[in-house]
Amino acid sequence: MTQHASPAPRAVLLGAAPLTVADVVAVARDESPVAIAPEALERVAASRAVVEDLANDTRPHYGVSTGFGALAKVQIPAPKRQQLQRSLIRSHAAGTGAEVEREVVRALMLLRLNTLVTGRTGVRPAVAESYAAILNAGIAPVVHEYGSLGCSGDLSPLAHCALTVMGEGEVRVSRDPRAATVPAAEALAAAGIAPLVLAEKEGLALINGTDGMLGMLCLALHDLSGLLRVADIAAAASVEALTGTDAVFAADLQALRPHPGQAAAAANMRRVLAGSALVQRPRAGEFTRVQDAYSLRCAPQVHGAARDTVAHAERVAGIELVSAIDNPVVLPDGRVESNGNFHGAPVGYVLDFLAIAVADVASISERRTDRFLDVARNHGLPPFLAADPGLDSGLMIAQYTAAGIVSELKRLAAPASVDSIPSSAMQEDHVSMGWAAGRKLRRAVDGLARVLGIELLASTRALDFRAADGAGEPAPATGAVHRLFRTRIPAPETDAFLSPAIAAAHGFVSDGAVLAAVEEAAAGRLV
Repeated sequence: MTQHASPAPRAVLLGAAPLTVADVVAVARDESPVAIAPEALERVAASRAVVEDLANDTRPHYGVSTGFGALAKVQIPAPKRQQLQRSLIRSHAAGTGAEVEREVVRALMLLRLNTLVTGRTGVRPAVAESYAAILNAGIAPVVHEYGSLGCSGDLSPLAHCALTVMGEGEVRVSRDPRAATVPAAEALAAAGIAPLVLAEKEGLALINGTDGMLGMLCLALHDLSGLLRVADIAAAASVEALTGTDAVFAADLQALRPHPGQAAAAANMRRVLAGSALVQRPRAGEFTRVQDAYSLRCAPQVHGAARDTVAHAERVAGIELVSAIDNPVVLPDGRVESNGNFHGAPVGYVLDFLAIAVADVASISERRTDRFLDVARNHGLPPFLAADPGLDSGLMIAQYTAAGIVSELKRLAAPASVDSIPSSAMQEDHVSMGWAAGRKLRRAVDGLARVLGIELLASTRALDFRAADGAGEPAPATGAVHRLFRTRIPAPETDAFLSPAIAAAHGFVSDGAVLAAVEEAAAGRLV
């Protein structure tokens, strides 16, 4: 068979147009290359000229000729200012704990570079070009989980990245997390990148940003765009396999409460259930179930509220992506001014809001899974969806797994952004904890994908029993999901090692296979 080379990933151009969430994902996760627009480098050079004029001034200027934070009153003589920048980066690269994921580190560096090319930070063009070169060489600084309070930016994570451009610290040059780290100086030399000696203001410009929390927000928004559509699919599949009714998802009923997310979720569920012979639909002279349980009937309301929360978070992310966050900043009229734009509250809040929404979507999913297992509520299915109840336990413990994850997600839904702890001798006396909010949201999004996988594991297994009873054909969309699952998860004949089946179900959710199967069967993209 002739093999064709994969198309080269698209380059993301910085400084010519606003960066998008898709751009962040392309660079962070797909390792797309970056380029800097020529006009952006001109802006960078112009603002650098302003900083160099200030460096020669006899008056103190914060970040140019003074210390930092609580030490801002200390004026630093010109011969010691390069050492000032080195000391700033070395002292602030104080992270500890587990390594942060490669995609988060790449997002962190990309977003700091995105601010550098606004021309508001006062760095030399060489600094921006070095960050782009490091990204394009696939060099990822080792950044640790603990260290950021989310005010004055993600100081410690960004300092570990700045350490790399200086040729110090440890980095990874392979996507394989099992590969050993290498010294930054060695990796830069191999890539033909010269380490930089940072000049006035540059160290500060490299660490004063909300880039870590914003990067995690962008990645989560991308993932939730798919997961919320899978949640609609899973809910619809459960309605069908539990022989519920789709009448409650009618557009005119949803329009009585016109939240846009709710309308979208209900529309998706209608499309997924179209053509099903298993759902109960009112017929003249026949008795049908009047109402389903809330976990089935109210799925559009819960999923819709999550969607509307995502829409708000996307608006915040969009504003942050066009922001120039540094302190001080170089303004177009040549002024250099201190400010508080590095405070992470706007991003921290929406990261916390999303963690609440994610926990609730997972919670309602687990309740639907539980209904499949209880003969008092599953409308004719065997206990625990076991092939031979008593001898077999079926999916009993899969529900335990989902319940354990949901319990964890409820704990992760406790907001980080309402916490604060003073630092820097009370100069930085209120902080956002936005980095912590981003870390817990990443764990929550992963948990949601696993809970949805378990729900689909239950609904596809239930379809096997419905087929054996001659209950009717599933909808084309849910039938496509059933066939997908059977490519790796056999129909139940007796209990088998369950963990691999759960892992396969999670894989079908997280890699987009479920969504792709349904959208192909439904002849179009879900909303």
